[in-house]
Amino acid sequence: MLSMNKMMRSAAAVSLLALAACTAESAKNSPQAAVEKVNGTAITRAELDRTLKALVGSGDPKQLPPEQLKKATEAALNQLTAAELLYQAGMKLEIKDLDKQVTARIVQSKYQYPSQAEFDKALQSVGMTQKDLEEAARKDIVINNLIAQRFAGKAEVTEPEVKKYYEENKLKQFTQGDRIKVSHILIGVAKGANAEAKQQAKDKALAVLKRIKGGEPFAEVAKKESTSPTKEQGGSLGIIGKGQSLPAFEKAAFALKAGEVSDVVETPVGFHVIKVEQKLPPATERYEDVKNRIAGNLKREKVRVMLAAYVEELRDKAKIEKV
Repeated sequence: MLSMNKMMRSAAAVSLLALAACTAESAKNSPQAAVEKVNGTAITRAELDRTLKALVGSGDPKQLPPEQLKKATEAALNQLTAAELLYQAGMKLEIKDLDKQVTARIVQSKYQYPSQAEFDKALQSVGMTQKDLEEAARKDIVINNLIAQRFAGKAEVTEPEVKKYYEENKLKQFTQGDRIKVSHILIGVAKGANAEAKQQAKDKALAVLKRIKGGEPFAEVAKKESTSPTKEQGGSLGIIGKGQSLPAFEKAAFALKAGEVSDVVETPVGFHVIKVEQKLPPATERYEDVKNRIAGNLKREKVRVMLAAYVEELRDKAKIEKV
């Protein structure tokens, strides 16, 4: 039989091995752990997680089925690898005042928030620090400079190409169906609200409708009572086509004549009172009005194709190590 000392030493050794294994696993899954190295430069788990979330959109990527999660993770890593390869190539080109450009980009980002605290909160919500944002801005500027210098000038688009695209896609892309200029007053209902809260919102919407039918100007009531961001514009949603609003809203709105006001309409976001200001017939955009937009899109597509081929060339020459 083992002596007490030997048993204790054996137990301690097992504990140390278990601790070492846990520590190694923890280090592997830490945000700063490398998941891949591109010519010696690490792509971290934090970067991969952020890119994966952006790629998947709303929701937790971990809730995806295993096969979908695997494909999404591979796609996110491919994006990061391509960006790193382009960044490394871009750093070999001349770029003036890079640090000043990065600082200007960060300042511009901060202007979108009312305070430093709100800016920091927004960064935290996506798992980034200001240093991470600066690095992302630097990469973006360098890559855009690379594209401008190496590819933008080569992507020429001719007038016949633009005309051909317009004729081939006139009905699908440049013909608009029935449209309406519409305003609404929304009495919003919070997601998950109980029956009592919904009834209170509906009652308020009915009271709003009564005021409008009594002669109060629609826009003025919207400014006072609507919970929609459009309240500041008197409830105006501008011109919308079919497929651009919630089904119940669309059905009610397109059934109205110009100048008419709907009954109270319920949608998943609350109760609406809708007014159609104007009805517009189907129309096709003129070639002269869209040719510059088409040319820009065709040029971007040519750049995208050349850039994809260039990335593959860089991959073939690079040392890419999975960690």
